[in-house]
Amino acid sequence: MLRTLSYCFLTSLFIFTLSCQQQNSADLVIHNGTIYTVSEAQPQAEAVAVVDGKIAFVGSSADAEAWINEETEVLDLAGKTMTPGLIEGHAHFLGIGENKMNLDLLAVRSFEEIADMVAQAAAEARPGVWITGRGWHQDKWDSLPGKMLHGFPAHDLLSAAAPDNPVYLRHASGHAAIANQRAMELAGVMNIKQEGAQLGEVAGGEVFRDELGNPTGVFNENAMGLVTQHIPTRTLESYLRAAELAMDECLAHGITSFHDAGITQDVVQLYKQLAEEGKLRVRLYAMLSGRDSTLLQEYYEKGPEIGLGNDFLTLRSIKLYTDGALGSRGAWLLKEYSDMPGEYGHETTPVPVIGEIAKQGLQYGFQVCSHAIGDRANQEVLNQYEAAIEQFPDKAEDHRYRIEHAQHISGADIPRFGELGVIPAMQAVHMASDRPWAIERLGKDRIEEGAYVWRKLIDSGAIIINGTDAPVEPVDPLASFYASVARKTLKGMPEGGYEPGQRMSREEALKTYTWNAAYGAFEEEIKGSIEVGKLADFTVFSQDIMQVPEEEILTTEVDYTIVDGKVAYARE
Repeated sequence: MLRTLSYCFLTSLFIFTLSCQQQNSADLVIHNGTIYTVSEAQPQAEAVAVVDGKIAFVGSSADAEAWINEETEVLDLAGKTMTPGLIEGHAHFLGIGENKMNLDLLAVRSFEEIADMVAQAAAEARPGVWITGRGWHQDKWDSLPGKMLHGFPAHDLLSAAAPDNPVYLRHASGHAAIANQRAMELAGVMNIKQEGAQLGEVAGGEVFRDELGNPTGVFNENAMGLVTQHIPTRTLESYLRAAELAMDECLAHGITSFHDAGITQDVVQLYKQLAEEGKLRVRLYAMLSGRDSTLLQEYYEKGPEIGLGNDFLTLRSIKLYTDGALGSRGAWLLKEYSDMPGEYGHETTPVPVIGEIAKQGLQYGFQVCSHAIGDRANQEVLNQYEAAIEQFPDKAEDHRYRIEHAQHISGADIPRFGELGVIPAMQAVHMASDRPWAIERLGKDRIEEGAYVWRKLIDSGAIIINGTDAPVEPVDPLASFYASVARKTLKGMPEGGYEPGQRMSREEALKTYTWNAAYGAFEEEIKGSIEVGKLADFTVFSQDIMQVPEEEILTTEVDYTIVDGKVAYARE
C-alpha cells in the first residue's frame, strides 16, 4: 500500500513538474540585449519570452532560460536594443504603397526634375493614360522656375513634357496639386474664365489663375476635386498591391501598428477582407472618413468594430478635415499670412459640421480626430470639442478627442489641450522639414508662440502622439524621433536646434511612438509597452537610440520587426 502511494505521489510530482515545464515553454525568447520596456514598473530588461503571440515573461537573460526548450525559437540580440513595436500615429497607409506605384516626388529638388520624370513616364505610357504622383514641395527645392504665380509653379513644363497624357501631381502636403493642360481640358476648366475672380470659388478651395484669368494648373484644397473626379477609379488589384507595398515599407522601418488617417468605404471593405483572411502584417487603427456621411451612418447604426483579425484591425474613430496645410497656405489662420497679406487659409469643413460629428461620436462610441494645422482651425475644433463635452459630460468621461497635426496653435489655446484631455497627434518630422520656410508664412513671433510646441503641450498635461504623415514625409520613425529630441533639420541644422526649449527628452520621444500612441487608440492595455499579457510586438535597432550621440540616431538601422511574436522583418 505504501509503495502504491509512493508511486502515485512520484507520478503526480512528475506530471506536475512536466506541466510546469510545458507552461514555461515559450514560442520565442529574445535575450542578451538592452530592452526599453516603456513601463514605469520595470523600465529596462534583458530578455522577453512570448507564448501564443503574447508577452509571457520580461526579465533577465538568466531567468529567460527556463522558458526555452527544443522547440523554442531564440533570438540573440547580441547587445542590440529593443523597444515596444513602434506605432505610426498619423499617416496614410495606402498612400505609402501608391507612392511606390506612381511618381514619387519627395526627393525632387526642382520643377525641371519633375518635368523630366513626367516626360519619361509619358514615353512609357499609352496616350491618354493618366500620369499621377505625389511629394513635390516648392519650398524644399534648390531652385525655383522663372514663372511662379501665387507662390507656385505654372503647368507649362508639365504640359510640354506630356502633351498627350493627363498629368496630376499632388503636393507633398496632399492639400494642393498641379495638373497639366490635358488634365485640365478633361476636367473642363482649361478655357473657362471668370472676370474679377478666380474660377470656381469652390467652397473651401481655390483654382489659381494668372492675371488674364487662365488657370496656372494649381488646385488648392477642395478645388482638387474638379480634376480628381476624372481620374479612373482604382482597381482591387491596385489596392492590394498598394497594401502589400505599404506593409513592406512599414515593417522595414520598425512599425508594427499604424493609425490610418481617413479611409473610404471601399478601403474599409479591403481592410476587413485582409483581416479576415489573416493577410494584414501590420496592425491598423483606421479612421472612417468624415466626408462620407453614408459610411458614418452605417457605423453609427452598428457601432465600432474592435480587434478584428486577431487584433489586426480596429474601426472606432472618425477623421475630419478642418483646414489645409501650411505649405499650400491652406492652413486656417487667425491673422493673415506673413508672406501673403490678405490670405488666411481655408475652412475645408464647416465648423458646425465638426461640432455635430463631435457630438455624434460621443453618442455612438466613436473617437473623433480632426485635422487642424492653423491656429484658427485648432481654436475652432477645441471650441466644438468643449461644447460637446459640456453637452454630454457622462459620455465624454473618456472621449480621447484628437487633433491631427496641431501644428500651429495660439498661445491662449495651448493649455486647453491638457485641460480638455484633447490628444495632439503631431509629426515631429514636419518641424524638421517645414521650420526653415514656415517662419516666412507665420513670422518669428507666431513661430515662437505656438508652432511645433511640444514642451508647452506636454507641460499642459497633453499626451502627444508622434508620426510622419506619410506619404507627406517618408515613413521613418527615426526621423521624427531625431527631430523630437534635436529640433533640427535632418541635415543637422541649425546648431542648437530651432526653439530648443520645445524639444522632448528621448524617453518622452520614445513614449510618443509607443505607449502614447496606443493610448490615442484606446489600446494601451494591449500594446505600447513591454509587459506581461500584452501583444508581442517589438522593434530591434542596430544601436541604442536612447544613448548614442544625437547625430547617430539617423544612422541607426532597424534590424528586426516582430509582430504577434513572429519575426516579420529582418535586415539583411
